[in-house]
Amino acid sequence: MKNKTINPTRSQLNILRQICNFISPHEVSKIARATGAQDRSRTFKPWSHVVSLVYAQLTHSIGLNDLCDSLQLHSGPLASIRGATAASRNGLSNANRERPAEMAEQVFWRVMSSLGEQSPGFVAGRRRGAAFRFKLPIHVVDTTVMELVANCMDWAKHRRRKAAAKTHMRLNLQSLLPSFVIIDTAGEHDNKRARELCAGIKSGEIVLFDKGYVDFGHLRDLDQRGAFWVTRAKDNMAYEVVQKMPQSKDEKILRDEVIVLSNPNKPAPELMRRVVALVEIDGEEREMVFLTNNLEWSPRSVADLYRCRWQIEVFFKQIKQTLQLADFLGHNANAVRWQVWIALLVYVLLRYLSYVSKWAHSFTRLFTILRAVLWSKLDLLGLLGCYGTAKGSFRNLARPEQAYFSGFL
Repeated sequence: MKNKTINPTRSQLNILRQICNFISPHEVSKIARATGAQDRSRTFKPWSHVVSLVYAQLTHSIGLNDLCDSLQLHSGPLASIRGATAASRNGLSNANRERPAEMAEQVFWRVMSSLGEQSPGFVAGRRRGAAFRFKLPIHVVDTTVMELVANCMDWAKHRRRKAAAKTHMRLNLQSLLPSFVIIDTAGEHDNKRARELCAGIKSGEIVLFDKGYVDFGHLRDLDQRGAFWVTRAKDNMAYEVVQKMPQSKDEKILRDEVIVLSNPNKPAPELMRRVVALVEIDGEEREMVFLTNNLEWSPRSVADLYRCRWQIEVFFKQIKQTLQLADFLGHNANAVRWQVWIALLVYVLLRYLSYVSKWAHSFTRLFTILRAVLWSKLDLLGLLGCYGTAKGSFRNLARPEQAYFSGFL
């Protein structure tokens, strides 16, 4: 049997330009003026800055020399991308250091909004996984740590010989797209950021987070706003049982009870649901304790909802393994934020491409195919169609079952 020949349609535009066309240069210029980035640019314009960092993500550039040399060698095709120009090493380093990262943040949210207007189904998503029966919007809150070079990044030190930055995120479970992002140092505890991350949660919506974000005063506020939450209980939590719920028929549900905190002076929800379940982790069954403010869900639903929290772990694993978040192009906080925001921007652009092309393979394969043909003049959607129509049970995201509760069905 002969191998299938990949013969995509030719195009007048190179692949990189077709990807960058989803970013409006007029919006970039407007944001640059609003944030003051335009005032800090002379020959190296904000549009060229954004295109350069998008290219750095798509090619996994490991340093300023790598990135700048590559762009200068392709200065002709680069100029076709709305007049983008290559910067010198010092010019790009200075732009990453001096131009406010708020510009990259606003560009990211503006592109997200624009793509949502073009394709409402892209941002709306679909019900998935163990939460398929919940019609309410579900949000997942978590953080990922990016290791940095301690002797170069004093601003990010959080241990004696370690430095790191944290990305706190609220992910929409239906679309698997970010809804709120905070990029900061790793020294601050997660629960200090819980209120900011959940500020946009509306009445009737559901938010899932790990016990690192547990702040009982914040949980009370969510309860008063009419939002539902599911998390894990801390080991040292002092509580009193108010009511024992009917015994579940599920053998893996050990206890189901309504509790209050032992300290009445501590701000906390008036009543909380405590569910103890057996879950399988690494081939062994262990007890896990879940907390929620919903007293009507079945204990299985509580455990299933928390299981969905691992979707954000899959998301973090995917962007850190695929995009360039290991080697940073600058040592200061502003440069790190620029790189993280552009990485998230590239992720959303590639996810949008997979959506409009009905891509059936993995996200990693989509990334590697595009990386190989960035300067080729091929029709982008036609190229993806040559691969995306292959038969098979492929998934755009990794299977979350690989990361959680393999025996809890």
